[in-house]
Amino acid sequence: VQLQASGGGSVQPGDSLTLSCSAPGRVSERYAVGWFAQFPGKGRTYVAGITWHGIKDSKDSRFAISVDGAEDTVKLQMKNLKPEDTAVYYCASAKTLGDVHEGSIDHWGQGTLVTVSS
Repeated sequence: VQLQASGGGSVQPGDSLTLSCSAPGRVSERYAVGWFAQFPGKGRTYVAGITWHGIKDSKDSRFAISVDGAEDTVKLQMKNLKPEDTAVYYCASAKTLGDVHEGSIDHWGQGTLVTVSS
């Protein structure tokens, strides 16, 4: 599975941002996709995950994950961003959502940097 993350950027506190993770040509495969954040000097932390059937969860109520089946894309809508949300965000795929939760990842996409500062 080739994953391509995009949508990062520099925003101010309180702003919103939507990250996208595309997996071209893989809509027929059944797997789960998750977003992870790597904060400066730290390891990757689970943020949200979803299956292509729409089963999902998120660690933060400000972040909503969704699937666009027509575009083979998983989006992470981030609202009311705070400076502590500054991180490199990675999307990743695994066989099940449980595997995503456990960090048992099959494929990682490249990261996209989100910087929140005033």
